[in-house]
Amino acid sequence: MKVDRAAEEPGPGRQRVQAPAGAAAAAKRRAVAEPPAPPSAAAAVSARVARRGRRPRRVQADHQSAVQRLFQACRHVFRGPGTVPGPDHVRLLRALLDTMRPEDVGLSPNLKFFRATDAALRAPTITHTTIYKCPNFSMVILFLPRNAVIPLHNHPGMTVFSKLVLGKMHIKSYDWVDPDQLPDPSSSSSGSSSCSSSSSSDDSNQLRLAKLVVDDVFTAPCDTSVLYPTTGGNMHRFTAIEPCAIIDILGPPYSIEEDRDCTYYTDVPYSDRRHPNGGVGDLTGGADQDEGLRLAWLKEIDMPRELKMCSVPYGGPPISDK
Repeated sequence: MKVDRAAEEPGPGRQRVQAPAGAAAAAKRRAVAEPPAPPSAAAAVSARVARRGRRPRRVQADHQSAVQRLFQACRHVFRGPGTVPGPDHVRLLRALLDTMRPEDVGLSPNLKFFRATDAALRAPTITHTTIYKCPNFSMVILFLPRNAVIPLHNHPGMTVFSKLVLGKMHIKSYDWVDPDQLPDPSSSSSGSSSCSSSSSSDDSNQLRLAKLVVDDVFTAPCDTSVLYPTTGGNMHRFTAIEPCAIIDILGPPYSIEEDRDCTYYTDVPYSDRRHPNGGVGDLTGGADQDEGLRLAWLKEIDMPRELKMCSVPYGGPPISDK
């Protein structure tokens, strides 16, 4: 008998011959027993992204720069003219400044401010930049080339934190002698001679007695120094032995309108306890001699002509006052 092979092959309008029921059941059992093939790595990533709907965002650390932390502390500590930070606040600012590095305010020894090209001809120019300033405080940086000098000057009604972050400098500072320390003029051995905390009725030649607080060389990194309205060396002079950078925090800042202008002085040695204008007298007796009290007469002067200062924009990490 002739077999019609077209009936065995599937095609349009034709149906495949069904397999016996026993064979179909065996094939189903084999499919259940065999585990599915693992997905590829690409398929696994696509599946995870599809489940989450979007790529996960990278978690950003809440990191503040050192100068931003310092700014926020200053805003908390300084309350305006007529106020002086308490001991806890002083410790807070000191701790922050003690850890400040040159790079925290964008500094390096290679900056042009530290290269004095005119040192052989005239006094080196001192550069300063203001990080931030408001009525309660200011944050500034001073750049001193080698041999540059900031003359003896005062900080009326101000508390000042100074941090040497680069270089080596000599600092000399004074405080005024308390008039209550002065002896009674009637106790002087000479009836015509007595000592007072000031001399001469002519303001232009007036000398005022001061005591030495600091006379030393400092090399960065070193501890932060603090001066107060009446103590700590409110009048000081900086002399750069090597190129220097100083971070100064002044609270409140200088202000001519609020009678906080800068006054310059020259110091006259108090040798042999003799008044430069002729008077002779014992200021404190033997007790302070034993304590090593060193005195000098300070005379107010105009801003020295050789003092050259210029200002540049701040180029370190930005701060936000929000």
